[in-house]
Order: sequence, then structure tokens, then C-alpha cells
Amino acid sequence: MQNASTRVFGHRGAKGYLAENTLESIEKALNFNADGIEIDVHLCASGELVVFHDFTLDRMTNGTGEVGKQTLKALKELIVNGGFQIPTLEEVLNLIDKKCLLNIELKGKNTAIKTCEIVSYYVQNRGWDDTDFIVSSFQHTELETMFQTNKNIPLAVLTKASVTEAIEFAKTIQAKIIHPNFALLTKDNVKLAQSLGFEVNTWTVNNADTILRMKQYGVNGIISDVPDKI
Repeated sequence: MQNASTRVFGHRGAKGYLAENTLESIEKALNFNADGIEIDVHLCASGELVVFHDFTLDRMTNGTGEVGKQTLKALKELIVNGGFQIPTLEEVLNLIDKKCLLNIELKGKNTAIKTCEIVSYYVQNRGWDDTDFIVSSFQHTELETMFQTNKNIPLAVLTKASVTEAIEFAKTIQAKIIHPNFALLTKDNVKLAQSLGFEVNTWTVNNADTILRMKQYGVNGIISDVPDKI
């Protein structure tokens, strides 16, 4: 049965159209009326959270080396492929301005505490709600730190290995969402997860046949490089 209200998340903005994790790519996803936008964060050397996927700069910029070893000033001087700039988490929040959900993936180490601080600031001072956020990660230690620091922020467990293992870990941190790779999903395990009270948002779904199959499985959300195609 197709889920009539499948939520659409723009993966790193609208990665299929513009350089991932840039303000321009995120704006493109907003223009597609995405229900949510997924981004990645790393802690840079000067202590800010920057929105970038890889641990190194080489693939996406004219720089080289580890993201976490650069200061914000140094990162801002780099050019992202296509002539863009690496944004901070705050810049992304200011752009989205509560227009849709924001899924923050804790990509780098030691990102949980700073993410909690920024989310709490925007909830307390900028009119956001905890439920405007999902914080996801493959890194169990980061999710455990999130849970210990702020129990109000919705957490999601990322997995490309096992839906069952993701559910078992999710229970330990009271996460109500799992983010499995689409290749792991069957109609049965989606139904099982949902019967246990979990939402299932799957990634990264770009192909028309796969999009249709995921909808038929009844997933709650689809994370896609081409959010306009869902």
C-alpha cells in the first residue's frame, strides 16, 4: 500500500542539481518544496560546525587535507566545486528559517555537543521547535552523547548494514526513527519497524523504479538527490 504522505528530504540540499551541502543547493531543495533537507556537519579547528560531507576537502573543493584541521576562516577562503562556499550550520538554519525539517547528520567526531548547543539556541531564541530537527548518525557514540545532553531532539539511527541492529540500538537512546539504505528494505521489515513505533526514512533514492518501490513499501520518508522527482 502506497503511503500517501511520504515525506521528501533533499539529500545534502538538491545534490542532483547543485554542489552538495551549499546554501545554493539547499535553497534549490526549498524551491522544490521539500518536506526536509539533510545536511552533514563537521567540527572545524576553530570550533564551529561546518556543513560538509567528506572528512577531507579534496573531492569537493580547491583545498586539500582534513576538514577538522582547518579553521573556519581557512575553510571560508576555499572554493567549492561550481564556485560556492562551505557554509556554517547557523547559515543553513538562517536560510531554512523553519520552512521545512532539518536533518543534521553528525558526520565528524565530537559534533554532538555543539549541535545540541546550536539547536537549543534556535529553539529558545529563534522560534524553532525541537521537532523541526532530526539528528542522525552512523556513529553510535555521537548519538549517545546527543541523547545524554538533550533528550528532546529527535534522533535517527543511520545504517547500511542491518535494519534489526538499527532498531536495537535505537531503543537504547529512545530514537524513534531509523535511516536505512534503501537496499536493506523489504515490505516486511518496513512494516516491522513501524509496528514497533519507528519511522523509516530511507536513502539515497533517485531512480524512478526505486522511488515507486519505496512508496509501495510504505516508508515514512525518502531522502533523494532529486527531491522534485519524488
